[in-house]
Amino acid sequence: MKKYLLLLPLAIFFTSFANGQGKVNNIPPAVVYGERTMKEIGVQQTKLDSLQLKENIALSMADVLTFNSSIFVKNYGRATLSTVAFRGTSPSHTQVSWNGMKINNPMLGMTDFSMIPSYFIDDASLLHGTSSVNETGGGLGGAVKLSSRPAQNEGFGLQYVQGVGSFKTFDEFLRLTWGDEHWQTSTRAVYSSSPNEFEYRNHDKKVNVYDEDMNIIDQYCPIEKNKSGSFKDLHLLQEVYYNTGRGDRFGLNGWYINSNRELPMLTVDHGEDTDFENRQREHTFRGVISWDHLDDGWKMGAKGGYIYTWMAYDYKRDVGNGNMAHMTQSRSEINTIYGQADGEYYIDKEWLFTASLSAHQHFVESRDKNIIRQDGNKAVVGYKQARIELSGSVSAKWRPSDRFGVSAVIREELCGTEWTPVIPALFLDGVISKKGNIIAKTSVSRNYRFPTLNDLYFLPGGNPDLKKESGWTYDAGISFSVGREGVYTLSGSANWFDSYVKDWIIWLPTPKGFFSPDNIKDVHAYGIELQGDLSVALAPEWSLKMDGNFSWTPSINVGEPRTPADQSVGKQLPYVPELSSTVTGTISWRSWSFLYKWCYYSERYTMSSNDVTLTGKLPPYFMSNITLEKVLSFKWADISLKGIVNNLFDEEYLSVLSRPMPGINFEIFVGITPKF
Repeated sequence: MKKYLLLLPLAIFFTSFANGQGKVNNIPPAVVYGERTMKEIGVQQTKLDSLQLKENIALSMADVLTFNSSIFVKNYGRATLSTVAFRGTSPSHTQVSWNGMKINNPMLGMTDFSMIPSYFIDDASLLHGTSSVNETGGGLGGAVKLSSRPAQNEGFGLQYVQGVGSFKTFDEFLRLTWGDEHWQTSTRAVYSSSPNEFEYRNHDKKVNVYDEDMNIIDQYCPIEKNKSGSFKDLHLLQEVYYNTGRGDRFGLNGWYINSNRELPMLTVDHGEDTDFENRQREHTFRGVISWDHLDDGWKMGAKGGYIYTWMAYDYKRDVGNGNMAHMTQSRSEINTIYGQADGEYYIDKEWLFTASLSAHQHFVESRDKNIIRQDGNKAVVGYKQARIELSGSVSAKWRPSDRFGVSAVIREELCGTEWTPVIPALFLDGVISKKGNIIAKTSVSRNYRFPTLNDLYFLPGGNPDLKKESGWTYDAGISFSVGREGVYTLSGSANWFDSYVKDWIIWLPTPKGFFSPDNIKDVHAYGIELQGDLSVALAPEWSLKMDGNFSWTPSINVGEPRTPADQSVGKQLPYVPELSSTVTGTISWRSWSFLYKWCYYSERYTMSSNDVTLTGKLPPYFMSNITLEKVLSFKWADISLKGIVNNLFDEEYLSVLSRPMPGINFEIFVGITPKF
């Protein structure tokens, strides 16, 4: 059955396209030209539109990327850690920025996308491979750019959405806006909570069935509940923008996070949830102030920002008398000061010169208050470090004709007291045919990533002698865009990439009983990425929109064996699927819309040796979600009614080893937007 379900999205896609083609055979063609800005010469990127970002209040950016991109989202379950593997790399190889400020955790190097509500993001784009060098260094896999923008409202505006879902899940969204010719203000709030107790079949446990003589005659996997997985997340975003009307715009963005999450039991746990408490709490504030000036032929801007993060992890166990004792009491505080200045200068329509300089100063303190010394007393173990990160770049972009463009970028970075060698990048693009807007692109770049603070200083296990990772990446691709005005548009792209990373950092067990990082791998990641979009006017008041992504991503360890027993050389990296695919489709009629989302991941190995015995491999899985929405319009307000079915076919799957995932579940949303 699953075999045929895998073919369903492709059948829908091609059938819909065929229907659209049949609809427009007798209509005169209208040439469709894609917009090719100077800043995007040769750039390989995926832009997410507002419908994808605002489709569901309950979605985090992890959910959005799962169904609308070719990257693998490693998901531990709702309201738990979600990271991305971009082109076969690790989560720390993806650089993430919000309104220009990097938000990667300096301790871990990665970003938890489950902590980013999609409703707080107005613009999102993925920069693949070499294209990330235009924005920052360190993105050996790529970069994710997130930002908000003015609401562009006149007068007061209000929107409120209430969501209720399976497992007693509640989601609430409120937005207040006010604007005039010069000022735009916006206040957004998102609150989500749930005991998160869903049922699942535990394939890691077996229950015996006995006959009357106590002989085992059968076994089955029990149905269990996801225990100790509750969460309460509050997000507040305040924005103020002022436009002078004379080319200057000022902005202020403040984002506060208050999260209290339990870490659910693993499928291999045999204890009771009342015997322990496993909890993570976080308070984070991110603030950015900005100034931009636009004039004829040139543009300049400056930004300043601050990030404060307090994180706590507590692990308690019942010591046998009903009292809960701390086994782990970890605390970390991060203060980051950010500044950036950049400028652009155009010479006619042929030349664009850019320059940018940014700084992130980190102050980090990490400690665990419950480490027991040999004398039996408790000791505070951790580290306290400060590190500055500077990144500067200059670029020249030349377009001598509307068919050809070339861009050269030079970047250099400082991390602590160590400079990278020069980071060069070269981009070319050209129009092969104007009739189909067929554009070919190619690029090459070098890149570096420094070890994280935990890599260097974590106790026990940090390795201060680590070397920075380095790599070369090559990209080539082709895109097209065709259509008939008011009837259909069809666009797509095919990209090939080849990446080599030296001195890949990985944490491995040591004879002393703890893990420690080392530069042990050389990795060769390569593959193809396919993307397509189709919009069709099927009939008066009927429309269809579809998009799809596919990626083939071998990511192979090509280094030397560390020991004679090392079986990881020549094998796919753990938790990197070789194949992934997504398809989404929306059909609309008047004020009704129906959305279908589908994604697929091939098998993932959990061990670097790719050993498939026991728990060494997670099976492939697909996921299907559907949404039905109706908008009611009255003189005093617009009301939206939405019903969602997640995991439509009740798939039993794991994204991460021993982390239970829910089966079919439901959500209902009611939204109101008054008309003042």
